[in-house]
Amino acid sequence: MANYFIVGASSGIGKSLAQQLSASGHKVYGSYYKNDLVSDQNQLEYHYVNVLEDMINLDFLPDTINGVVYCPGSINLKPFGRIRPSEFIEDFNLQVTGAIKIIQAVLPKLKNVENPAILLFSTVAVQNGLPFHTQVSVSKGAIEGLTKALAAELAPKIRVNCIAPSLIDTPLAASLLNTDQKKEANALRHPLKRIGTTDDIVHMAEFLLSDKASWITGQILHVDGGISTLKI
Repeated sequence: MANYFIVGASSGIGKSLAQQLSASGHKVYGSYYKNDLVSDQNQLEYHYVNVLEDMINLDFLPDTINGVVYCPGSINLKPFGRIRPSEFIEDFNLQVTGAIKIIQAVLPKLKNVENPAILLFSTVAVQNGLPFHTQVSVSKGAIEGLTKALAAELAPKIRVNCIAPSLIDTPLAASLLNTDQKKEANALRHPLKRIGTTDDIVHMAEFLLSDKASWITGQILHVDGGISTLKI
């Protein structure tokens, strides 16, 4: 069984993925920031990690890590003219600089195993160009660039991929789905006529981390109900 490090495992996609991987028999080290978590499973343990700190303590990790997943993110939708430059920087520090710190710190542990993987997250808004999404698109656009450049640099030893979802029903998206009318309107925007679930993303994430995806790297995988490619 493998060792996985999931940053942002206290909620949403990160939490569901941690539970799924541990249920499959893997050892999962999950991080939390705001919510102090204690696992009742031997295969899943939680540790406090603040990715905004200059020095991040990851002494709890073993010497071998098969995969690292970076989940922290934010959804701040505002008109471009109302976003302060400092807000772009705050978003970038959380979603991009934080990922860079974690990957650099864990890289030696990834090199100690066969077929290790790094998994990042973007958004369909980077490809589609959606109004009021400049703040999130700037950071996630950087994540897509990081994915491809890092995949090239770390090949053939380490695979690097990215999932770009559309709207997923998680606590992070709660303000966008807090009424039945909002849920229905957002569902109808997608060719498959529903909002994504954490399971939709977790299934793809688990595959990309596994040996079944051993010939896949440098890819931006759109798990988005068809919204990025279909116009119906």
